[in-house]
Amino acid sequence: MAASYQHLRAFHAIAVERGVSRAARRLNVSQPTLSQQLKALEARHAVSLFENRKSPLKLSPAGRDLFTLTQRLFATASDIDDMLGETSGLTGGVLRLGADSPLYAARVVDRFRKSHPQTGVQVRMGNAKEVMQWLSEAQIDAALASDPPGDAMFSYDPLYTDRLSCAVPIGHRLAVLDAIPVAAFADEVLLSREPTSKTRAFTERVLADAGIVPATILEFQGRETIREAIALGLGISIFFASECPPDRRICYRPLDTGRDTYELRGFLLCQSERRRSSLMRALKQVVCDIRERAPLSGDAHCQKMPS
Repeated sequence: MAASYQHLRAFHAIAVERGVSRAARRLNVSQPTLSQQLKALEARHAVSLFENRKSPLKLSPAGRDLFTLTQRLFATASDIDDMLGETSGLTGGVLRLGADSPLYAARVVDRFRKSHPQTGVQVRMGNAKEVMQWLSEAQIDAALASDPPGDAMFSYDPLYTDRLSCAVPIGHRLAVLDAIPVAAFADEVLLSREPTSKTRAFTERVLADAGIVPATILEFQGRETIREAIALGLGISIFFASECPPDRRICYRPLDTGRDTYELRGFLLCQSERRRSSLMRALKQVVCDIRERAPLSGDAHCQKMPS
């Protein structure tokens, strides 16, 4: 008895999303419709594909075997669609990109548009957790995210490695150093990001590993606010190199963490089943080009006030 392609598509989406409601949004169908298609597939072949019906759904042994096959099926279907439409190239449509790094979002869009000017682009900014949620719900086509969790439903392409820098006001006593030791924070006012910030998480980890407690900690929302506070002389802070745009009021120096290495890695991600599409191949090529053109090394710089 031949399996229904539509029913297999419903099962595959539910297995990928680990839930019926998210799968329904992914396929743009109603939740009852998707549930009925799954039940019809199980009834027709007298098999139980999930161990329960509560999210997150867990595949049964038969479900795991079928999911292995549907992954190949829909990857091949994507390849066929891509091959049949390849002659037209990327001559239209819209790329929906989510990102947690303004710098790399701009770089990727710049290079993408130069190669594919007829394809529109929509960029949605958020933190890494938000960006990954949008991608899992198919609200975006691809994501630029830092240190994302590993998940078989996504395809990962490395984009950059970012390192920590220290930002101090021009004329500050630490500005004369080539690199600023973590121990220096024991005598300084630390301007800290909000609790959900990945930069803050790295900062707290660095200080804890070194056993350093800043003299005072002031919390601010957003990197732009902190940069203004530094320029006013309220304190010093830690940024990633990609968060250090030129500012004649601020001096950026590498953060000396001794033998310990603290790096943030950024990736291009897409749904695994879409990794071979024309759109994703074009994006992967952009990422490869950016990576080969020496992405940020994490070195910081200092802008001096004009005389």
